Parts: sequence; structure tokens; C-alpha cells
Amino acid sequence: MAELGRALVAREGSNLRIRVAASAEDAIDGASFVLSSIRVGGINSRALDESTAVAHGYPGQETTGPAGVAMALRTIPVALEYARIVEKLSPAAWLINFTNPAGLITQAMAQHTNARVVGICDTPDELFHRIATALNASPERVRCDYLGLNHLGWVRRVRLDGQDVTPALLGDDSALAQLYSGSLFDHQLLRCLNLIPTEYLYFYYSRRRCLANQRAVGTSRGEEVAHLNESLLSELGKQIGSGDMTEALGVYTAYLNQRSNSYMKLEADRGSAFDDNTSLDQDPFRSATGYHRIAINVMKGLSGSEPQRIVLNVPNRGAIADIKEQDIVEVPCTVSCDSIQPEACGSLPEDVKGLVLAVKAYERAVIEAAISGSAVMARKAMLLYPPVGEWEPSKALIDDMIEHNSSLEYLRGMGNPAAK
Repeated sequence: MAELGRALVAREGSNLRIRVAASAEDAIDGASFVLSSIRVGGINSRALDESTAVAHGYPGQETTGPAGVAMALRTIPVALEYARIVEKLSPAAWLINFTNPAGLITQAMAQHTNARVVGICDTPDELFHRIATALNASPERVRCDYLGLNHLGWVRRVRLDGQDVTPALLGDDSALAQLYSGSLFDHQLLRCLNLIPTEYLYFYYSRRRCLANQRAVGTSRGEEVAHLNESLLSELGKQIGSGDMTEALGVYTAYLNQRSNSYMKLEADRGSAFDDNTSLDQDPFRSATGYHRIAINVMKGLSGSEPQRIVLNVPNRGAIADIKEQDIVEVPCTVSCDSIQPEACGSLPEDVKGLVLAVKAYERAVIEAAISGSAVMARKAMLLYPPVGEWEPSKALIDDMIEHNSSLEYLRGMGNPAAK
């Protein structure tokens, strides 16, 4: 990946320097920004988590439902170790967390270390751009009022050139059809909520449909990505080994497009990442949305070069009236000159308030489970979590998760690295 990065830098005529650090300490010491995007257990653990969830009768999705619980439990201890290194070696640095489940991991790091952490996700920004496209307007003309938690957020008002166009947008079937990458939501659902949910609400609002689609296809997104990654790394090894970096970049670009264009197709439409897809010619490095854009904009804003309005995962500090001050929420923020200020969003809409508060209670419980190493607390987290919401099934779920996750052995009472 470092060789690929150097080739991309050379292609763009930049003078950025890429090096492989000898250790996390080597990478972090003296940094102004630390970007954290880790996958504990690798993509195969994700695939196993998702297949385990499906086998137990739940949709398989890496951050939501039983698979999301497993991902959180194995990621929290490692994320805390990295955050403590940042706290020790670069206490003034901003730790920009991409690691999923992004809001939950950001909350764990914010509450159990003194690192200056902010969480990012491209899901809200992608929805905003799709709304602008549906309105046939540039993104600069559109302002979306947004609130919620990571992978659990809603747009409740859309303004075009300062005018509220929410009712018109919700009443336009052709416009609503452009808002998501798959056939996710019945338009009547959006109208009765009077809200525009982010795509991850599909795993709450349409659980049976999602599970049926996954069972019909016979695989999960994690398994598809695992196959895509295996093919990518094999092909990259050949091209880089032969010194053909132009071809290597072509292979990587095709991979990014294939992965992006197949997103949510399996869960929503019984599609596949390996279906023929003719729209694979865009330049992913120059796309208007994505994690890379948000990370750069956050760093630009914090560096003081130009203020930015960005949806981020930050301590609530009164942004959402119904949520505790220090809990992490996902809201628009003003980012400028070493400061991140969340916007005042008022109270949660009544139709989603219960769901948000229940998911936040789950997040607190699963963090406590990871810190304490308690399998019982992990079961409590599942009980509180609406996508599971029962006590009896949680025992078999936890047992199966431990069986294929060596990093979850601490739940058997073998000690927890997060408690160090």
C-alpha cells in the first residue's frame, strides 16, 4: 500500500512523503494529526461476524446488529491502546477516528483517555450530495439540518437557497429515488416520518427484508469484500513486483469503483459486487464525497485555513437536548482554528427519540463490557440494543462470536487488554 501511495503521489505531481513507520509510537510521536482506521481481526473476522448473525436469524452487517456488537468488543481494547499512545506522545494532536463503529469507538476513546478525538463518517455527507443532485442544485446551495448518532441519523429539514424545500422533496418520488444507492426505503415510510434517514437505518427499519436478501444471495457484504481484497492484493503484488505502477494504480482504481458501486446492492436488491457494472470509469481520488474529503476538510478547518461546516462525531455539549453532555453524537459542527463546535439541534424528533436513546444505552453498555471483560455485560448490551433486544439468544451469539474471534477470548474471563 505504501508503494501504491507513492505511485499516486508521483502521478499527481505532489511532494508528499510516505513512509512505513517502525511502530505506532514511531508514527504518532510529534504528530499534529493522527488518522486511525483499523480493522481488528481483518476482513475475515467481519465476514464471520456477518455469517454468524445470519445463522442466528439476524441481518449480517459489520457495524449494526450482532456483527456490530462483535466488532465493537474486539476493537475497543485496541483503539484505547492507540489513543493512550497519542495521549502520551502527542497530547496536542487531534486523533481523527475512522475506525468503525465510528461513534461508539470515538465515545470509548473520549471517555477513557485524554486524547483529543473526533470521529468522522462519510454517510451524512454522501446523503447531502445526493439530496443536492435530486434537487438539481450545487451542494453549496443546499443546507441540511441533521442530527443523530453514527449510522443512526436523519435529515429533518432541507433548505435550497435559504428556502425550506423539505415537503416538496418528500413529495417527489423521482427525487426520493435518487437518494440512496439501492432500493432501501418505501417512500411512504419517509413521508410518515417526515424525515430522511441515512442508509444504515435500513438495518433497523427493514431487518426481515435484509435478512431474506442475504439468505437468498447466500453470502454477505463482508464475504464479498474479502474476495475483492484477496484478488486486489494478489494482482497488486504482481504489478508492483514487475514495477508497472501505472497498471497497479489502474487495478486499484477499478477495485475502488467496483466496491463503491456495489455498496448496499446485496442487502437491498439481492445484487452482487461481481455483477456486470458499466459505471466503473470514475476517478475515486477526485470524488466529491468520501472519508478522504472529510478528513482533509477537518484538518484544513482545525489548521485555521478556512472554517468548515462538517457533520462529525463529537461530545454532545448540549447539541441534542435529550442526550448527556459527554455522550458522542453525530451533528453538524463548525471546525476552525483548533476548535470544533457542535451546532444546537434541539430535541430529537418524537418518532426516533426512543430508538436513539436505546442505541446510546447499548453503546455505553458495550463499552463497559469491553472495559470490564464481562460476558454478562456484553449480553446486557445486546438486550438493550434494538436489533437484538432479547436475553436468551445473546448467550449463543456471544459463544459463537468468541469461537471465531480470538480477540474476544477475554470475555471467557481470560483478562482484558482494555483494562490496562
